[in-house]
Amino acid sequence: MQIQTTGLLRRVLANAGVLLGGRVVNAVISLAYMAVAARALGATGLGVLVLINAFAQLVGDGVKFQSWQTVLNYGAAPFAEDRKPDFQRVVRFTLFLDLVSGLVGVLVGIIGAILFDEELGWSVALAPAAAVYALSIFAMTPATPVGLLRLFNRFDLMSAQAAISSTVRLAGGLAAWWLKAPVEMFLLVWAAGTIAAFLYLCGVSALEMKRRDLLSGWSWRGPLTAGMPNAWRFAWATNFSATVDVMFTHVVTLVIGAVMGPAPAALWRVGRQVADALAKPAKLLIPALYPELARLRAAKGEAAMTKLAVQVGLLGGGVATLLLVVTIFAGGPILTLVMGPAFADAQEVMVWQVAAAVVAIWALPLEPMLVSLGQAGAALRVRLAVCVLYLGVLVPVVRTWGPNGAGAALVGAGILMGLGMLWALRRGYRLNPELNSLDSAVKSERNPD
Repeated sequence: MQIQTTGLLRRVLANAGVLLGGRVVNAVISLAYMAVAARALGATGLGVLVLINAFAQLVGDGVKFQSWQTVLNYGAAPFAEDRKPDFQRVVRFTLFLDLVSGLVGVLVGIIGAILFDEELGWSVALAPAAAVYALSIFAMTPATPVGLLRLFNRFDLMSAQAAISSTVRLAGGLAAWWLKAPVEMFLLVWAAGTIAAFLYLCGVSALEMKRRDLLSGWSWRGPLTAGMPNAWRFAWATNFSATVDVMFTHVVTLVIGAVMGPAPAALWRVGRQVADALAKPAKLLIPALYPELARLRAAKGEAAMTKLAVQVGLLGGGVATLLLVVTIFAGGPILTLVMGPAFADAQEVMVWQVAAAVVAIWALPLEPMLVSLGQAGAALRVRLAVCVLYLGVLVPVVRTWGPNGAGAALVGAGILMGLGMLWALRRGYRLNPELNSLDSAVKSERNPD
């Protein structure tokens, strides 16, 4: 049966549009709470705040399983076929992963915040506050609720998550600014935003499960992975891949802080905040793409998967390139207006960060394709190789060229990542003759019937 991708692309765009509505609001609020913190704490104080937050996010993203991918990969077929016990088994397994990894993350975060305070860029006096902030690691990645909402096609509910966190941080930050509170107060406010978003996602995903009668007969007992072939291998592969991915975000902030101090780290973080806001519209195609690929895979529609991925890549890359042009010409005035003149020096590094995001967006369908085709291990190997190379040059380029060197290296790493993912995907097609070739899909997209 030929699977038409036109309707699928429209659904991907519709879901991305729903997410975009919430993320546009969130981007504005995020810039606002960063601006409040910048004006209240100055470059050095903001640098300490973002370093502690980057460390907590690094630990959280590093130890936590990407169990939302497990929900989609193993839960799409049972959900579509109304096999409630099998679906519940998938959810029980991913909740177990979330619970254990969350507790491990909190433990690692507390110990690291106390033992490596000065090495990570904050003072001994702030170590207890950083350790308390590490408690929020448990709430940083509500992976199972995210997977459920994506599978249920409830992107409208997901779109509010980030805005809730940012609104709490903005309201609390304004109060802290008015009270002339220290960094510790801002840490408390940022943690409160994370926890509020976590509770919201858990609540709405549970209500969606109940509405679909997927909680009746629920039991916490029973085998974790029965009927889920290679579930542990898949979970570990996606976990390691995500762990490697955070090296390109939080680790860079920590390295800049350790080598150059909190103020340059703040410039890097501010540049990344604006870059993420500008690149967000294109990046939102990814969470909308994953569920469609999972459904197509369950329906044996591999050729349609490839065609849909090509369409998304072309569309996302075009949008991202336009946003890079906007950044080059309007980035400086935006930074000065929002953050103040003290952060105008972040313009150049912000251009590098947006350029790296553009490269990643052109290649954004490649990793979802690999994961959806059961080749998460190949994606992990590519990420690991590029990450090792990037980390090998990161400290020398930061010492030589500062944050701009880290940005240029990030662009190079993005190019290598895209080429590596493309090679792995083409190799996977060659090893699976039953799948239609990538070239055929590209040609059909260029010459539709």
